[in-house]
Amino acid sequence: MYAKKTALTVLSAVLPVLLVPALFAPPAHAAPTPTPQADGKGQPPKAAAPPASMSSVGGAALGQPGTQVNLLPGAPALPANLTGRSWIVADAETGEVLAAHNAHWRLPPASTMKMLFADTVLPGLPKDQVHKVSEQELAGIGSGSSLVGLKEDAEYTVHDLWLGVFLRSGNDAVHVLSAMNGGVEKTVKDMQAHAEELQALDTHVVSPDGYDAPGQVSSAYDLTLIARSGLQKEDFREYCGTASAKFPGRQEPGKPRETFEIQNTNRLMTGAGGLPPYKGIAGVKNGNTTMAGSTFTGAAQQGKKKLLVTVMNPDTGGANSVYEETADLLDWGFAAIGKVKPVGELVPPKSADTSSLGSPAQSHENNPLAAGAPGAGMGTALGITGGVLAVVAGGAYVINRRLPRGRGRRSSGPA
Repeated sequence: MYAKKTALTVLSAVLPVLLVPALFAPPAHAAPTPTPQADGKGQPPKAAAPPASMSSVGGAALGQPGTQVNLLPGAPALPANLTGRSWIVADAETGEVLAAHNAHWRLPPASTMKMLFADTVLPGLPKDQVHKVSEQELAGIGSGSSLVGLKEDAEYTVHDLWLGVFLRSGNDAVHVLSAMNGGVEKTVKDMQAHAEELQALDTHVVSPDGYDAPGQVSSAYDLTLIARSGLQKEDFREYCGTASAKFPGRQEPGKPRETFEIQNTNRLMTGAGGLPPYKGIAGVKNGNTTMAGSTFTGAAQQGKKKLLVTVMNPDTGGANSVYEETADLLDWGFAAIGKVKPVGELVPPKSADTSSLGSPAQSHENNPLAAGAPGAGMGTALGITGGVLAVVAGGAYVINRRLPRGRGRRSSGPA
């Protein structure tokens, strides 16, 4: 295992996040939104409007187009000049959605899809396992992909490979880990099944690395749900919260193996591109492709407040816009907690439900309303549940889960 260096702000701000079961009715889902086609300049069209009604997972308001927020007296106004086609601000512990804009609009996710890849595959591969990379494992990587620089016939630990995924968004590392998981096709199926389990039902997986592909979509809501699940895993928190690390390089006979430094491409963590590091940032993942534009899911903690923000495809252009809008929404969220009425919630996994306490959401493939039947996109607003306490002591995470009073005990689902 190679030494790593974590951002100073992360040392006191790593985000242990819990999933809290909630009582809810089976939501309806809007028909899938086609993957946008690029315009003549190779950029995704900005004029396309969101569907008139979308999935109501998490609450009916989240299925409506436009900005959803309920400001109480004394609440700060939302940031001006937000241009993301879709965004969401959620309390990471309670799951309350504080505000959202086209939260369920199904859009290309770019490398934020790697959060689902990691949350799906990471638990099954021991981090100290050593693997020799083959030529076949590096085949089929999309042109122009971001790479960490894996070499054929070189050996890497699983820990090395995950650092390559999170810090450099390395599609080469994704393909090797997929091969270790049984191949790209199996990994895509595993990811889709896990998305369904998490009730990330806007998400359709085509490639494990998030590379542009016809039909590959997710949403700000789903990406936030996926990040919340991933952040429950210690290794996931480590990798997404690492600012820079030493990565294995060439191995010459009779000499120590060379290393080189890789830096996280999350500019709110490293301060690259002229941006100041965001106070309390703890991850999670950024992405950028021709079809998706810029995407980012960020987690941050200030005091006892923990937030998750996802922004998809700001209209302003520029490499920093997605980070700037995320930072503005984080600032707003930290000021607004307790001063807004939630517009929805981040739901628990299907396996967290019991028949006596609400039915699980249905797959969009099996939902009869998904094809645009009358009532598609309409649903019942969900109650918000709390009662979560996360204790950080001595560098170890002690998680105390408390179910909502009066609800009884039910399975919490996979960690």
